[in-house]
Amino acid sequence: MLLAFLRSSPERLRGALFGVALTSLGASACGTSGTVAPTGASSTSAGGASSSVSSSSSAASVASTATSGPGGGGSGGAGGGPLTVSGCFADDFVKPPSFGPNYDQFSPIVGSHCQGTNHQDITGVERVVFLGDSVTVGTPPTFSEDFYRAKLADALAAKFKLAPANLVWKSANLFDGTAIVKESGDFASCSKWGARTDDLLPKQLPDCFGASTLSKKTLVVMTMGGNDIHALTKKAIANGTDEELWQLTKDFVKRQREALDWLQAPGRFPQGVYVVFANMYEFTDGTGKVESCNVSGLAGFDKPVPAPAKLAEMVVWANEQFIKMAVETKTDVIFLLETFCGHGFQANNPDGPCYRGPGSEVWFDLTCIHPTPKGHAKISELFYSVIDE
Repeated sequence: MLLAFLRSSPERLRGALFGVALTSLGASACGTSGTVAPTGASSTSAGGASSSVSSSSSAASVASTATSGPGGGGSGGAGGGPLTVSGCFADDFVKPPSFGPNYDQFSPIVGSHCQGTNHQDITGVERVVFLGDSVTVGTPPTFSEDFYRAKLADALAAKFKLAPANLVWKSANLFDGTAIVKESGDFASCSKWGARTDDLLPKQLPDCFGASTLSKKTLVVMTMGGNDIHALTKKAIANGTDEELWQLTKDFVKRQREALDWLQAPGRFPQGVYVVFANMYEFTDGTGKVESCNVSGLAGFDKPVPAPAKLAEMVVWANEQFIKMAVETKTDVIFLLETFCGHGFQANNPDGPCYRGPGSEVWFDLTCIHPTPKGHAKISELFYSVIDE
């Protein structure tokens, strides 16, 4: 079943060439611990893109972990000033990366936990909706009770006194790549394996938000963008022009922003809506060595990118834009990329830009890019930390 899953739909291996794009010519995938982005990767100049493109025990476990300490090892703001993303991760890596996304140019409000931003005071939630891709649905070989979606749902049911979701909802339908049932208790999931930003509208958003649901104060949780980067990388391998590649990049960023705008349309949710989404991670720990995952070749990830430095600029810019749109829309982002860097298949490479020291655990499973149970637990922690503060 698992081998069939890997072979049947390469798109499900979300963004697995992300490391190639971000790490070419020394551009690290863990780049928020540095302040220098690759030339042309700044959100204000890259490719000429406009800045406007824009259960009780389970709950206790998540909450305890989420409040046990900051997500990054850094001290945050210099001299006691506001926390910064770069400060949060300044001490996490043995050889801090010098290239990558520069989020601090947008002045996000960073949570005291350093696991994400803190633009919303999330209270009184009556309904929780999960959107996005296979990371949110959950995939084998991880068991359904270990999916981040299942763990987070239990924690949020306890926190907000919601009707809990049942085990059927928490499980993945291995034939169509969705939750087995869409609704359970006060929870819904319209996420799907292989989903890209063009699946948010007109598919996932209308499907999960019928007229009868809009009166409830709603929390939206989402992972999205990895499959868009995978499509971008495939186009680059097929010798797409710079203009074509930049257009694809700007288009998927624009679609992400359009989804946020749809959710925040005046009057759509009379009681209010909160949105927390993830930035985009990768499994090579900033090295670009996709072959370090044994099955990377099943989706053609062993093919070289003709101009990796240019692709790196696009991917860095896109990741920056996710932070920018969170700042502009007053929504929140979890720092998935930065947290998982150093927990991929090059975790024990002392020369890697995301090397955290000996004994770092790998949080990606044998599909290359989906989380292990411990990886899912960490994602649940990241989301809960941002929601809880």
